[in-house]
Amino acid sequence: MGTFSVWHWAILLLLIGVPVFLAVRSAAKPSQNPEALVGFGGWLMLLAIGQAVSPLRTLADFANSTDGYQQLMTLSNGPLAVYGEVALNLAFLALQLVVLVSMLRRSRRFPQVFLLQWLAIPVVFILDTIWVASVLGVPVSLVLAGDALVAPIVSFVVTGLWVAYVYKSVRVRNTFTRIGASAQVASAS
Repeated sequence: MGTFSVWHWAILLLLIGVPVFLAVRSAAKPSQNPEALVGFGGWLMLLAIGQAVSPLRTLADFANSTDGYQQLMTLSNGPLAVYGEVALNLAFLALQLVVLVSMLRRSRRFPQVFLLQWLAIPVVFILDTIWVASVLGVPVSLVLAGDALVAPIVSFVVTGLWVAYVYKSVRVRNTFTRIGASAQVASAS
C-alpha cells in the first residue's frame, strides 16, 4: 500500500485525462451561436453539482475525524490543536458556501471567489499541518504520515482544472458576466 503502482497511475490518468481530453475537444469546436450558451448546462452543470456537494464533503470529513479528535483531546495541548484545526476547516467551509451562493446567484464575482477557493486548498492544508505539528510539538513528517498528502493534492489538481474551465468557457462568461451586468442595468433604471 506504500507504493503507487502502474494501475494507480492508469486510474489517475483516466480520472484526470479523460475529462481534460473531453473539455479540450469540446472547446476546440466553435459553437454555432455563442450567445445561446447561458445558464447551468453542459460542463458548467458538472461544476455546479461538484460545488454544491463540496460543503457536504467537508462536513463528512468533519464527521470522519471525530475519532481522531477525541484521541487528540487526551494529549497535552491536544484540545488547542483540535480547536485550531476545526477553526481552519470551518473557515474553509464558509468559503465554500460563499462560492456556492455566488454561483447560484450568478454573481459576476463567481470566477474570482472560485479561484480564491482553489488557492485556499493548499493554504488551509499547510496552515493546518504547521498548526498541529507546532502545537503538539511533533515533526511535520509525523503529521503527514501515510497518505495525508493524496487527498489535498488530488483536490487541488481537479479544482485547478475547473478553474481553467471557468476562465476559458464562453458559457461561464455569458452566465456570470453578461447576466450580472444586465441585471445591474435593469435595477439601475
